[in-house]
Amino acid sequence: MDIITQTDRYIFGQGNHYEIYNKLGAHIMEIDGHVGVYFAVWAPNASFVSVVGDFNGWDTTKNGMNVLETSGIWETFIPGVKEWDTYKFAIHTRDGRILFKADPYAFHSEVRPGNASKVANIDGFKWHDDKWIANKEKEVLNEQPMSIYEVHLGSWQKDWEKNEWGFMSYDETAKKMAEYIKYMGYTHVEVMGISEHPLDASWGYQVTGYYAPTSRYGGPFEFMKFVDIMHENGIGVILDWVPAHFPKDAHGLSEFDGTCLYEYPDPRKGEHPEWGTKVFNYEKNEVRNFLIANALYWVEKYHVDALRVDAVASMLYLDYGRKSGQWIPNKFGGNGNLEAMEFLKHINSIMAHRNKRAFLIAEESTAWPKVTGPVEEDGLGFAFKWNMGWMNDFLEYIKVDPLFKKGNHNKLTFGMTYAFSENFILVLSHDEVVHLKCSMINKMPGYKVDKFANLKVAYAFMFGHPGKKLLFMGQEFGQLSEWSEDKSLEWYLLNEPLHAELKEYVSKLLKIYKKNKPLYAYDNKDNNYESFQWINCDDADRSIFSFIRKNPDNYNNALIFICNFTPVDRPDYCLGAPVDGSYKEMLSSFSYTAEEDNFETAAEKNSELTLRTFKAIQEECDYLPYRINVPLRPYEAVIIKVPTKKKSTEVVATK
Repeated sequence: MDIITQTDRYIFGQGNHYEIYNKLGAHIMEIDGHVGVYFAVWAPNASFVSVVGDFNGWDTTKNGMNVLETSGIWETFIPGVKEWDTYKFAIHTRDGRILFKADPYAFHSEVRPGNASKVANIDGFKWHDDKWIANKEKEVLNEQPMSIYEVHLGSWQKDWEKNEWGFMSYDETAKKMAEYIKYMGYTHVEVMGISEHPLDASWGYQVTGYYAPTSRYGGPFEFMKFVDIMHENGIGVILDWVPAHFPKDAHGLSEFDGTCLYEYPDPRKGEHPEWGTKVFNYEKNEVRNFLIANALYWVEKYHVDALRVDAVASMLYLDYGRKSGQWIPNKFGGNGNLEAMEFLKHINSIMAHRNKRAFLIAEESTAWPKVTGPVEEDGLGFAFKWNMGWMNDFLEYIKVDPLFKKGNHNKLTFGMTYAFSENFILVLSHDEVVHLKCSMINKMPGYKVDKFANLKVAYAFMFGHPGKKLLFMGQEFGQLSEWSEDKSLEWYLLNEPLHAELKEYVSKLLKIYKKNKPLYAYDNKDNNYESFQWINCDDADRSIFSFIRKNPDNYNNALIFICNFTPVDRPDYCLGAPVDGSYKEMLSSFSYTAEEDNFETAAEKNSELTLRTFKAIQEECDYLPYRINVPLRPYEAVIIKVPTKKKSTEVVATK
């Protein structure tokens, strides 16, 4: 048939066939005047392979495949098979078994609990995002605002009239979600676990169909529509991507042709004992090719803007989650997975080469050096890294009772010692609001009104701190329950004043962040510490933090953040200021909080609150030449605009 040429086979064998999904898998075509489907699968250790499906009664003897020389690729063409027909590969192993495997390159699958692949065409979708893509290719990524709304599509909103699981379709969700994200002011949406997976409770992190957007919410074109709608609304799309491991489900990649084809054969390297999953064999060219082509596929076929690579640490460390004697050192005697390092460098390099607008984000939880460093300087080449250290310290601090916060003051200051060592994203992800960790609002100490006030101050600190931002859905309005994939977010809470007020406050933070260049343009590792300046980081007794976000070389358009983490009035609070003039308050977290029975009184008082102006006094304070008096109310965060001065007349801070 000459569909998969010798050149295809050679490049695939070298690990560099970046569009191999156009060859392997199931493809509708016409051959010798007959319309049908061409099937191809890589199974080099099989004794025989056939295609089974509804079209042949799942008979393993009817549609045998031919092996292509020494490539291990089996192929056949079956006339009459059409789009949406279900199928699997019947793999006859050399020890006499028959394994019924889903197609690793399938574009679509049955809705679970069914697990067969389905023939699908992914060509011909009419995109409307040419302008979006063209603009993104011109941008300098690190200098753009990035505030990410992390979502789980199946539980963001549910419509129980649609089906027994309440799932809305991709495009229906997109229309509602895009409107909400746009209103709130986020720049990106990050979608959890979109690749096909059998178990809802895995949240999409135990994948069996790497090339198939999950059928829970529709087909390939519906997911393309999701991305298209987001781009039309100015919202970037990030997908969670899992090249670290895969499950042992019988229809999946595990022991695909009767041998450890996709995984390392030695369980000390090929299995995660904590997760009960298999580890990809990064030594094999064809396995690396499978994953690299998959990453490119989501960007080039589905137009997604970025991939958040899950569990990178588990890929890099041979002893990750393993005890002594459960892992194999590398050839130098160390614990680094050398071939995984090269795989990550390869994928970041080829993504940057082929798709200038697209990028990869590492969920990497250790101090591994140069995760976002250039590949040519022995870095891994990621665009961004999740700042897990900051997240842990931040949460440990904000959940502490105000009485004991002064003893934990360094938890919020320590992050600045390494804030510019990588290109970081500050994350409060789904992992922080599950498994008895409490929702974000219920991590907060105190009575109900205190919880909301404390969380507002915490969010202000987060948005002022260097690094891009990520919040998981529901955190923006104070979801009370821990997140569950089986339940919708608690949208009804927005009928309660405290929740509605929190949502609007987060929206204001998002918009201030997006509109003020000092908050996002200079927080990458190449700008070091010139864009951040502590005013007072030592006020542990009062648990107050103050700092400036600025241009690297002047105070034009700079912003001051003050965060009072205790329910104590500080009417005499003053702090250092860098220039003369009037400092204008942009946002205060303070409000007259109240329960529903006296909300009207509180609302009336809140309506009388106005943004304040603070006049600089020429008196040295906090090693700065001026001071301003800013009376702080209980649990108050204040964002203040520094007056703009010409550089020639500016008084530079002294240290």
